[in-house]
Amino acid sequence: MTTDMLAVTGGTKIFYRGTPDERRALDGLNIALKPADFCIVIGSNGAGKSSFLNAVSGKLPLDSGRIKIDGLDVTKLNAHRRAQFIARVFQDPMIGTAPTMTIGENMLLAELRGKPRGFSYGLTANRRAKYREQLSELNLGLENRLDMPVGLLSGGQRQSLSLVMAVSTRPKLLLLDEHTAALDPRTAKLVMDTTVRAVEELHLTTLMVTHNMDHAIKYGNKIVMMDAGKVLLEIGPEEKRGITVPDLIDRFHTKSDAIALQGS
Repeated sequence: MTTDMLAVTGGTKIFYRGTPDERRALDGLNIALKPADFCIVIGSNGAGKSSFLNAVSGKLPLDSGRIKIDGLDVTKLNAHRRAQFIARVFQDPMIGTAPTMTIGENMLLAELRGKPRGFSYGLTANRRAKYREQLSELNLGLENRLDMPVGLLSGGQRQSLSLVMAVSTRPKLLLLDEHTAALDPRTAKLVMDTTVRAVEELHLTTLMVTHNMDHAIKYGNKIVMMDAGKVLLEIGPEEKRGITVPDLIDRFHTKSDAIALQGS
């Protein structure tokens, strides 16, 4: 029996508990991903998508519930300790890189993330050659600019670099937090094409949050629709084939109405 690469069981997070502003960001959330699953997470604002990713990454400790990565219970581990298993690309291109450091130095930081520092962690000739090879797949010429400060790159170039950095260590779990939303259409397509290629070639287990319903249909092998901190709808590989955006919207409303009737 294959171990789930990600298993969230009963994940609950309540903000402002006991006050008039109390809000359940996660409400008994249950999600499981098999190795190499590419899961697209959709839902309206406030559905719990970002809270879900923050809980998995360790930025947001759960009030109750469990999180396992490849069978290891990481519920009590902080974000730094989970970094050895997880890589994340954020919506804001400026978040994932250090602007005053060079491209090569940023790549080195990504390689060493979550690992104990040894005696050899400089920008060696072997590392520079490896980084050039990884960056060449972007076709942006970044492989020839390893000594350029990242702050001189455009937003799209920085986001592309963030993605390469994230996948370079072959994490057990890749988190993509609306990572193309802030980019122009041409750059967004480049980043998505690079994403799909990396996920498929490296067999990465991936969670991608998006508001783009077309992306939810086009990419990945699984769709999870969240609402009010719970999984409202889960669509697997077989069911996902041939589904359309109107189908998704209809199923969302049907499920929401059914839940509303049960609660009335």
